[in-house]
Amino acid sequence: MKRFIPLLIVVALTSCSSKKKTPDVSKINIELKTIRFEKDLFSIDTNNMGAGLQTLYSKQGNFSKDFFFNILGIPQHPDSVLHDAMLFIASYKSIYDASTKPFSDFQPIEDKVKEGLKFVHYYFPQYPLPNRLITFIGPLNSYAGIITPDNGIAIGIQLYMGKNFPVYQSDEILNLYPAYVSRKFEPAYIHVNCMKNIVDDLFASFQPKKTSTQLIEKMIDEGKKQYVLDAFLPNTPDTLKLGYTKEQLNNCLISEKTIWGYFLESDLLYQNDPTLINPYVNDGPKTSELGEGSPGNIGLFVGWQIVKKYMEKNEKNTLQQLIATPAKQIFEEARYKPH
Repeated sequence: MKRFIPLLIVVALTSCSSKKKTPDVSKINIELKTIRFEKDLFSIDTNNMGAGLQTLYSKQGNFSKDFFFNILGIPQHPDSVLHDAMLFIASYKSIYDASTKPFSDFQPIEDKVKEGLKFVHYYFPQYPLPNRLITFIGPLNSYAGIITPDNGIAIGIQLYMGKNFPVYQSDEILNLYPAYVSRKFEPAYIHVNCMKNIVDDLFASFQPKKTSTQLIEKMIDEGKKQYVLDAFLPNTPDTLKLGYTKEQLNNCLISEKTIWGYFLESDLLYQNDPTLINPYVNDGPKTSELGEGSPGNIGLFVGWQIVKKYMEKNEKNTLQQLIATPAKQIFEEARYKPH
């Protein structure tokens, strides 16, 4: 039986993040510089590609190689670089031209990333922070939205042009990125995705090697990441951090008990069959089993709530301790039971 999440929102719900006291990070100094790679690339005179590429290499250093050989996948041969780079510039010139308006001033985004990095340094003072933001325009058919080269965070702005950007409405791109994906191709998601990359990096360092693929553990592992992301971005709306719409998040909050009851009654928590559990931990327009108004990846919401309950009972635990704590232990100690 489907359990429909209510569509009518009676109570206006705002942020549901834990109301922990936000630490003062105002005195933490962050060195971060924005480098506009796409401006240098698309200013190359294609009638003199050789000289233009040499100038680009000398100015942009190692990222030029990352861009051509890793992002574009051009063979490491001089003739291939000349030919394929020229072809890419011609093919993506219109997207570059369109990007100059929404990204004429990158300072507001840089400031949000800096703010997040202050919290990263506060909680993980030994973590080596990036000191460069590198903007670029890459292929639309490969998800290079955020990558992390040495000492930097590289941002593929071709995937942040706004959900109504005409290119995203073409059949070809809709096949790659359905509307529920491309609605998040907004500049407002850039700093969130930057922090998500750092969260993933921290988990790779501090989380023990996973040995289970049960749904409950997958949900809690994602909930742990969400909790750490909240700590890094305490002033960012939960909708951006979760990737839910306001309606979807509000419906989850209203129906929290119903959602949890569905997982219990359907005997899903300890399932490890991907065909059974993927609908709850992968992105989608909705969770079909829970009806209209529900988000895809609803397991993220459930895991987040369990982790918050666990941390309420273990207030002295550091974020590093949280990352290292096995999901099974978190589940057992949280004793999650929404009302």
